[in-house]
Amino acid sequence: MPADRPARMTLGRALIPIVFLTVALISTLKFFGGDPHIPLLAAATVAAVIAGLSGFRWSVIEVGIVNTIKMSTGAILILMIIGMIIGTWICAGIVPAMIYYGLKILAPGYFLVATTVICCIVSVATGSSWTTAGTVGIALIGIGQGFGIPLPLVAGAIISGAYFGDKMSPLSDTTNLAPAMAEARLFDHIAHMAFTTVPSLSIALLLYWLIGRQYAINSLDLTAVQIILDGLHKQFQITPWLLLPPLLIIALVVLRVPAIPGLIGGLCAWFFQGAGMTTIIRSAHYGYVAQSGVAAVDNLLTRGGLDNMLWTISLILCAMSLAGVLESTGMLTALANAILRMARNTGSLVLATVLTCIGTNLIAGDQYLSIVVPGRIFKPLYNRFGLKPKNLSRVLEDAGTLSSPLVPWNTCGAFMYTTLGVYPFAYLPYAFLNLINPLISIIYGFTGLTMEYESEKDSPKPAQS
Repeated sequence: MPADRPARMTLGRALIPIVFLTVALISTLKFFGGDPHIPLLAAATVAAVIAGLSGFRWSVIEVGIVNTIKMSTGAILILMIIGMIIGTWICAGIVPAMIYYGLKILAPGYFLVATTVICCIVSVATGSSWTTAGTVGIALIGIGQGFGIPLPLVAGAIISGAYFGDKMSPLSDTTNLAPAMAEARLFDHIAHMAFTTVPSLSIALLLYWLIGRQYAINSLDLTAVQIILDGLHKQFQITPWLLLPPLLIIALVVLRVPAIPGLIGGLCAWFFQGAGMTTIIRSAHYGYVAQSGVAAVDNLLTRGGLDNMLWTISLILCAMSLAGVLESTGMLTALANAILRMARNTGSLVLATVLTCIGTNLIAGDQYLSIVVPGRIFKPLYNRFGLKPKNLSRVLEDAGTLSSPLVPWNTCGAFMYTTLGVYPFAYLPYAFLNLINPLISIIYGFTGLTMEYESEKDSPKPAQS
């Protein structure tokens, strides 16, 4: 008879659904042209069967799935709202206006650097990478397309800037979650992250500048840019007043004042574009359909809407179902403990933490789980090594927060794909901040740079264990 709390899950059994998921994802994505949804649900089924054979009651597994899905409710609501924002803001001419003036002000040579800096500023102000990508990110994609810069490269710069703020802003949920898991002070955590994040951003900006130089040297096709500008003017009434709603929303978010950004977009659509209620509602629900006659403009601006977010929402539910089984049955813990065994000194401890955070993002598909699960598992060992809590909280963000948008079936990766229209594996090589930061964190672990101990006598002990 299955027990509510059977014996601890073994590593061998925990690996079965992981191996199945890996094979299923590769087969579906590469050979069968499918999406990650079915492989995730199939892996959840395999994991549930393994758990049942290991003595877990279905009621325990079911509660685990439901509780994990509850964790994603906030993200789902945000997705629905941002989908409506995108649709109404395009209908209102807000996004077209940002693209229009951006094409006139920015230049290809420094566009990638400017993109990263702009997204850094907005994400630090709002504390949200999603809000950043869903507003200025879409406009920057359009500007980059007008300049003839590859969209994966533009998306990588947007992701780098957006996740700088997601990681460093005191308004960010992950910036508050990581120190809570490690029992560190918030501003100690933020100050400690600067040692890894600022050098990572500096290197990323240098790389974007070096890459951007080739677009400055190449002659810009002004005819193509003018065609886009004319197409925008043909379909929308463009005015600088349309730049005020994004600034207002950022101010409201910073001040923690509840806003109804979709309504603001609807009002602008009515006032500036003369759109009727039917058009506004359809744009919010099904997304805006551009009909300028210019292919580049129509492809760029036909997007948004609540309906277009359902693919991402269903992916989140599938990923959370798998995560719920793995978490509630101890499979994640078994996998993490296997990695934990390599932690014999500070460097290997940091490496193990980074790998566990990235692995959780890959397996469980959720940014929050990639912070919560490793945080719970590694905290006792960081204490045993005499490391201050802010060391753990920093590593959790260096790896957990920053690797999340690079995984297509992760909630963050799925959102960025739906919003920016660029597949995560395509922009992954160009999301320099997200790639460099975990590496710097590992280097610091092995060299001891910026690693702080509770007392001086604790410092050499981990290396000698």
